[in-house]
Amino acid sequence: MTARIHPTAIVSPDNVTIGKGATIGPYAIIEENVTIGDGCIIKAHALVGARTTLGKNCRLFNGAVVGEIPQDLKYADENTETILGDNVTVREYCTIHRGTTDRWKTVIGSNVLIMAYSHIGHDCIIGDNVIIANSCNMGGHVEVGDFAIIGGAVPIHQFVKIGKHSFIAGGFRITKDVPPFIRASNSPLTYNGLNSVGLHRRGFPNETINHIKHAYTRIYRSHMNVSQAVEDIKANIQITAEVQEVLNFIHESTRGIIRG
Repeated sequence: MTARIHPTAIVSPDNVTIGKGATIGPYAIIEENVTIGDGCIIKAHALVGARTTLGKNCRLFNGAVVGEIPQDLKYADENTETILGDNVTVREYCTIHRGTTDRWKTVIGSNVLIMAYSHIGHDCIIGDNVIIANSCNMGGHVEVGDFAIIGGAVPIHQFVKIGKHSFIAGGFRITKDVPPFIRASNSPLTYNGLNSVGLHRRGFPNETINHIKHAYTRIYRSHMNVSQAVEDIKANIQITAEVQEVLNFIHESTRGIIRG
């Protein structure tokens, strides 16, 4: 099945590959060195910037901008990239910027939903199956783990890390790292228990959830500081893969984790 390109669309003649069954809508712009996977839909007035790769069955809605130059004054038109996996939905007027020489690319995983008016800055790494609600604004270098859900109108400070399977309530600012498997809300952002609903929906057994809960009880519901809680967990709790994920996240945190 050949691609369908509206006659008003502007497609660069310089190294653009458009997959089978793809659709390029009216007044869309496709810049040079772009790969668009099979079955993608680029709607009206969307822009796919230079050196962008879209996986299969991605959908860019009206006015979406993917792969534009970063908002970094040090950027000097280096050959950085933007990479989207398969089945990514980018709703109306979202902006996703390409990387800088820090990571050389901005990466969005597969099966990701980015709702209208959200911004993903340069060098961000978004995992698979992530949901980002309307009007989130994400600074550069942010990392979001698989299956994380971020509520609407959330500003996220640059270099923040958000763990797997976490849930952040809408409207709250994120300036510290958010560990995996938890719910976070309030201002300043704080731990608000496990993301139990999400974990059950994704098939985590009760025993696994209880191990995670025991770990976070020591981190957030004891009189120990984080370092002491980590040592207590290592000594007294079964270190499952999920508990190890928590410990690794804390060890690798650069901004410190949110409060309890």
